[in-house]
Amino acid sequence: MLNQSELNTLMKNDRVDHYLLIRKIELRSTRSGSDFLSTELGDKSTTLNANVWEGFTEVAAKGKVGDVVKISGTVEEYQGSLQIRVSSIRLAISADKVSANNFLPQSKRDLKEMKDEFNKRIKNNSNEFLKNLLTQIFAGERFELFCTAPAGKSWHHAYIHGLLEHTLEIIKICELMCEFHQELNKDLLIAGAMIHDLGKIEELRYDSAFEYTDKGKLIGHIVIASNIVRDEIKKISGFPVELENNLIHIILSHQGKLEHASPVVPKTAEAIALYQADELSAKVNAYKNVIESELKTGSNWTRFIQLAETDLHNFKLNNSSEESAKKTLFD
Repeated sequence: MLNQSELNTLMKNDRVDHYLLIRKIELRSTRSGSDFLSTELGDKSTTLNANVWEGFTEVAAKGKVGDVVKISGTVEEYQGSLQIRVSSIRLAISADKVSANNFLPQSKRDLKEMKDEFNKRIKNNSNEFLKNLLTQIFAGERFELFCTAPAGKSWHHAYIHGLLEHTLEIIKICELMCEFHQELNKDLLIAGAMIHDLGKIEELRYDSAFEYTDKGKLIGHIVIASNIVRDEIKKISGFPVELENNLIHIILSHQGKLEHASPVVPKTAEAIALYQADELSAKVNAYKNVIESELKTGSNWTRFIQLAETDLHNFKLNNSSEESAKKTLFD
């Protein structure tokens, strides 16, 4: 266990004497031609920009994303955001007894509870073809990878077990939509919710810093998921073609728009319900996390968030009671 303060607790002018994970590293030059090392260093709580102006030769030559470094420096402010001015940096060695796992954020939800919730949804599916398919897909090593993976590299549910947490949120939203709109095919919609992001177990690398794999960059999680599902369907005798096509359509269209990398736009009620449920889960989680980590010093506003296309506000209004604050979507 590391005995060091979390980065998100540090303030301007605080000293930094930490082991941190390299999340980005790049050798750059100033306008005058002097080299400096531009990095993003993080722990479980947050990531900060960190510029190194001297003594970085070994780290620049050997360091890579996912490595752990030992740094000394000072927290300073630049354009409303905190960063680290590094005075010394070195790569961690075995004698330090630290690993990348010490710096990976994890879901706050209990893993066993989430696994039980997920498996319950498989058992509750009343379509035998879909139940058999889901049982085949979410078994053994693949299910463990699914339960371990983050849902994204940095934007939403970007922590260990995040993919499972994100999927369960979508399932609950879809179940609520089925109460409002009973014409929806609930078994199809819930099955689509469970498998739509399955490809992220191969798209992302999450043994150290979260990064895209070569397969993830070249193919993407949507195609990876559809390929896995088609391969598993082939093992089930008599699986209806129309059911297969509608299930694959949900996967292919779940990002909603062609410009968002969906090969097709949603063309069924179930597909549009899944897309909107996915958007709701992802964006609320992302905005919540950004507001927690990106507030400018002395302000209730974050810096401008490129992916949100705006800055975000923390209004600091409390829930009406302590009891309501403890309740979650899963209570």
